[in-house]
Amino acid sequence: MSPKPILQAKNIIKKYRMGTQVVSVLNSINLDVYPGEVVSLLGKSGCGKTTFLNIAAGLERPTKGEIIIDGHLLNKISESKMSVFRRKYIGFVFQLYNLIPSMNALENAILPLVFEGIPAREREQKGRELLKTMGLGDRLGHKPSEMSGGQRQRISLARAIINNPRIIFADEPTGNLDSRTTKEILDLLISTLRKNGQTLLMVTHDQEVARHGDRIIEMADGKIIGEKVM
Repeated sequence: MSPKPILQAKNIIKKYRMGTQVVSVLNSINLDVYPGEVVSLLGKSGCGKTTFLNIAAGLERPTKGEIIIDGHLLNKISESKMSVFRRKYIGFVFQLYNLIPSMNALENAILPLVFEGIPAREREQKGRELLKTMGLGDRLGHKPSEMSGGQRQRISLARAIINNPRIIFADEPTGNLDSRTTKEILDLLISTLRKNGQTLLMVTHDQEVARHGDRIIEMADGKIIGEKVM
C-alpha cells in the first residue's frame, strides 16, 4: 500500500486585487508530497512558486482550494491557532536567513524551543549539539554579523529543524551563497532531513539546485507545467 501524502495541495488558486484589477498568481495547483521526499519547485522569478510555498506553509491563505498537512486541513485552522500548528509541523528556511541580529548563534537556533516552553538547560544542550553537527561548535557565541553567509544559513537550518517538524519549507535557501557553499548547505540540509525522516519542499530558480531533489516540479505562469523524477 502506497504511503499517504504528508502534504496535499488541491486546486490552489490565488488572486490579488491591485486597484481595479484582479491579478491571478496561481491557477489550479495540484501537488502531493510524500513523507521523506525532497521536492524542488523550479521556475523563473514571478512564476508563483514562492506564493505557493507560502500558502502550503500556512503563511498565506489561498483564494480557493485546500492545503492538507498530515491530515490537517489548513483552511479550517484559525489564525490564532495557526502559529501553534506551524511550530509543531513546519520548519522554514529563508533566503535572507531572518536571524535576529542581537542574538548569538545558539540563541537564534533554539528560539523555537523557547516558544515551546522547553527548559533553558535542555534547549541549550540540544542547540549546542545540533550546531556542533553543523560545524558551528566554535561559533555558538557569535552574532550573525560576525559570521559568513554559509554560517548564517547553517544557523537558519538548525532553527528550522530543532523542534523536529514534519516538513521543511525552503525559499531559495542558497540564493545568496556561492556555488561551493551552496553544495555544502544543500548536502548538509538534505542529509540531516533524511536521517530524521523529514520532508523538504524547496523553491529555486536554479536547475543545479533543483537537481538535489527526488522530484523536480516545474512552474510557469502560476501553473505546474512539468514533473521530473531524479
